[in-house]
Parts: sequence; C-alpha cells; structure tokens
Amino acid sequence: MARDRAALIAEIPHLRRFARSLARDPDAADDLVQSCLERALSRFHLWRPERRLRPWLFTMLRNLHVDTVRHRSAVQAREQRSAEVVPLTQRAGQEDSVTARRVLDAIDRLPAEQRDAVLMVCVNDLTYGEAAQVLDIPQGTLMSRLHRGRARLRESLGLAERRPGPGPDTHKPLRRVK
Repeated sequence: MARDRAALIAEIPHLRRFARSLARDPDAADDLVQSCLERALSRFHLWRPERRLRPWLFTMLRNLHVDTVRHRSAVQAREQRSAEVVPLTQRAGQEDSVTARRVLDAIDRLPAEQRDAVLMVCVNDLTYGEAAQVLDIPQGTLMSRLHRGRARLRESLGLAERRPGPGPDTHKPLRRVK
C-alpha cells in the first residue's frame, strides 16, 4: 500500500497542472485534485498495474470536472474561466505575458472537443492512445480533433503555415523525391 501511495504522490504535480488547465481557478483546481485523490484511494483496487497510472487518474479528474461543470450553468462557467487568470510562479516579460494570454484565450475559444484533445496531448504530454482512453473516444477521432484544434490555434494566433504554390511568397518549385 505504501508503494501505491508513493505512486499517487508522484502524480500530484501532473494532476494539479491538468486541474488548473481545466478549472482556470487555483482553489477549484486544488479541490478537484483532492477529490480525485480521495476517489483514487477508495478505488485503487480497480486500477490495473499493467496500465500507466496517470491516464487513469486523468480520467477520474476529468470526469469530476465534467460533473462539476454540469452543476453550474454554462454562462457562469464561461464567465468564471475568462475572468480568472492562473498566477505565474515567475513574472514574465510584458511580451511573454501578452503572448501567453493570447494563447490561453485562443485555447479557451476552441470547441470543447478540440480543446480537450490539445490539452491532453500538447500540455499534459499524454500519448494519443492514453488521451483517447481518458476522453473515451477512438484514437483516430482524437487525432482528427487534435489536428483541427492545432490548425485553428495557428490560424487564430496568426501562425498559419504558408503553403507552397503560385504567388509572391514562392521562391523554389517543389521537387519530387523518389
């Protein structure tokens, strides 16, 4: 049991980061993490040791968050997320702060399915399979949502890739490599 608790304790920083990305409120995130750990301890006998612990915990945390959001009205949840800012541990430069705020706002504007996929893979460093398991969707669906979410983020941040083709930005023709 001590080894199991040590494994849970090692996952707390990852749970806190994921909870903050979901709740956008440090106090609500801490409450989510505590609820998740309580649930994990009471259901630890259901965890299969051959699987990674983090996706199992992330699934619980996400489900707890979804339940919490369902109890609040949709308008109240949006206002709360947009009004509160996660405090930084170190004060960033003015440009970095503006860029970070733009990225967070762009992530918040993504449709929920794309936002969840981006957060799972790009922020929380889960594999496609693990993220698909947490979100309870097929891996191909996750990859499609992730692709569309990344594209929408690039577009909204003005970072859309230029595609080769006719026009003033084209310098070299494409070569076919066999």
